[in-house]
Amino acid sequence: MTDHTTDEPPAADADENRRQVLYWRLLARLFDPEEQPALESASLAVVEDIGLPPALLDPQASVDAVVQRHPELAAEFDGLMVPGTAGDEDRDRAAEVRRAALVSKVLLNVFSSGSGTVTADRLARWQSDAGWLERALGCGPGELRGGRAPGGAGRAAGGGVSPAGTGGGFPAPDLGTLIPAIGPELGAIEADLVKRMHLREVLADPRLAARLTPSMSLIEQLLRDKNNLSGVALANAKALIRRFVDEVAEVLRTQVEKASVGALDRSVPPKRVFRNLDLDRTIWKNLTNWDPQEERLYVDRLYYRHTARKTTPQRLIVVVDQSGSMVDSMVNCTILASIFAGLPKVDVHLIAYDTQALDLTPWVNDPFETLLRTKLGGGTDGTVAMALAQPKIAEPRNTVVVWISDFYEWRCEPLFESMAAIHRSGARFIPVGSVTSAGRGSVNPWFRERFKDLGTPVISGHIRKLVHELKSFLT
Repeated sequence: MTDHTTDEPPAADADENRRQVLYWRLLARLFDPEEQPALESASLAVVEDIGLPPALLDPQASVDAVVQRHPELAAEFDGLMVPGTAGDEDRDRAAEVRRAALVSKVLLNVFSSGSGTVTADRLARWQSDAGWLERALGCGPGELRGGRAPGGAGRAAGGGVSPAGTGGGFPAPDLGTLIPAIGPELGAIEADLVKRMHLREVLADPRLAARLTPSMSLIEQLLRDKNNLSGVALANAKALIRRFVDEVAEVLRTQVEKASVGALDRSVPPKRVFRNLDLDRTIWKNLTNWDPQEERLYVDRLYYRHTARKTTPQRLIVVVDQSGSMVDSMVNCTILASIFAGLPKVDVHLIAYDTQALDLTPWVNDPFETLLRTKLGGGTDGTVAMALAQPKIAEPRNTVVVWISDFYEWRCEPLFESMAAIHRSGARFIPVGSVTSAGRGSVNPWFRERFKDLGTPVISGHIRKLVHELKSFLT
């Protein structure tokens, strides 16, 4: 009888060991940047054995650089970390080893951001790598950091093999849960990289400035430092702010314009143009003119759709806390106010405040100019903003006051009483705890409870919630 036993482990066990080597190396690199010789050499052997380039193990090589040299890998990174649907018995363990090598590359490049001074090249490389992570999770580049729900999240969530390929009865993570958790972390890393830049020197060099990718973290730093910039540096800073404003405005404008404002006004005759032709109604109304012998419908009257809408002039007063904790809200609301200001019969006023209040209404149509006039930072005293806002409420029933703040005030009682008075007057008062892309932000519990008792609960979350509330009022 022949003994078929061998010292070689089964193929499945060998693949499992390889996968574990790659992930142990990833953990070691993340928590201890110093090279671990044994893990590095073992990982190199695994990567070469499965036919992947050794550049995947180089922490200095960006994902872009790897893909440029090996373009066939680009498709593998897309959706790389989206869970599959296979059961444990159907797992392709060899494929999991390959996936582990690619996942390790993306995670290490994004979450091991190092220390020390950051150059424009390094920031751009990190932002590109973060984009590859978003693609691996089934999102578009910038989607995860922007807090928008990924198109593939609903399809991705479910049981089966996890992004790390763990399988073995462990349920795959729900991407709808992962994204809110990972998004803020990416934002925090990006903000830290921006803070570690010698931004003034970068802005003074047009070549380096051109490599900067506008982000909320970068815009915050530019707005804080704008008074210390001049010449070429100031011009480059303004160009970056305008690029970011235009990009965000395009997204918000699409959300706002999804619904028309106002009900149809049937007292206004419809315009007799082809695009307004109501073909179904025209056929229905002229059916009596059908000639069965000639099989023709003779039309003696055309019917057109009404498109004019009834709109009552509405006044929208937006009050934004511009203290240090509310920068994201300041940027988003400034842009949002300009979009609503462009709607017919909507009279928009914009007030920014910290310990002093500034009426930005004259520039409300130009969010770029508005942001350049803000002064971020300082304390918070909403009573100074209320002194500017209250006189603007001429017709309460046609007025909505949106107040964006974390409501950590030092004169709570008098401010809340004046807000309650606005609500009792018949005006719509909407307290907003945060108007960020990711929906993060804390609210003073004292104010939260009193707004709830007043019947005006705080909106705290994604900017889409505020867009929905405003469109409901203006429709």
